[in-house]
Amino acid sequence: MEYEIRYKPSYSMVVLRLKDGESVVGESGAMTYMSPNIEAKTRSRSGVLGSLGLKLLGGQSFWVNDFTARGGPGEVAFVSAPIGDIEHLRLDGSNGWIIRRESYVASSPTVDLDVKWEGFTKGLFGQGLFMIRASGVGDLFINTFGAIDRHVLGPNEQLVVDNFHLVAFNNTCTYRVEKFGGLKETLLSGEGLVTRITGPGEVLLQTKNPREFADWIWTLIQPMVQSRAR
Repeated sequence: MEYEIRYKPSYSMVVLRLKDGESVVGESGAMTYMSPNIEAKTRSRSGVLGSLGLKLLGGQSFWVNDFTARGGPGEVAFVSAPIGDIEHLRLDGSNGWIIRRESYVASSPTVDLDVKWEGFTKGLFGQGLFMIRASGVGDLFINTFGAIDRHVLGPNEQLVVDNFHLVAFNNTCTYRVEKFGGLKETLLSGEGLVTRITGPGEVLLQTKNPREFADWIWTLIQPMVQSRAR
């Protein structure tokens, strides 16, 4: 499908131009505008996740929307909640990606988002972070908090990544989640868990840490909350 990513790298928006009958799957709430002839249908992945999915997602199912051009070409645009970038990943059937669940923006209907593997169902990456395995053929669009930092690893080359900065990596990579240093370093550094990724493959990081951002916001509003509580 034809696409354009505008306003990179801080306030990115992806615009997709669909041919008559062509469809795209978008994350719930990500659509900003669409042509009048775009047909939108909402569906839930709760049938795949079942009660497990409802538990993991805090009672909210993994909703997505199918957008289809009817009676001629049409246009639909998506943005993400974080202030950051949007990246296009092309899947050709031989490659795949492991992505953060919350980084998903949109994809071709032929891209399979597997939420049944252990990276999602067991919260493999800890700290409330769940990953999705993307495979198949087609286009995949993901978002980041901040800009995208891309690393290409050769065979047996390693990269140790803070989990809150990790966005995606090729499924050709192997990985292991581990504590950051010893107990003292884990408690005092603020790093918590990290992922050791071994190539070959690409690794995509985000330059901003959502946990640190939330902590910073709290330092601003905490005095007001405490003053009102008195």
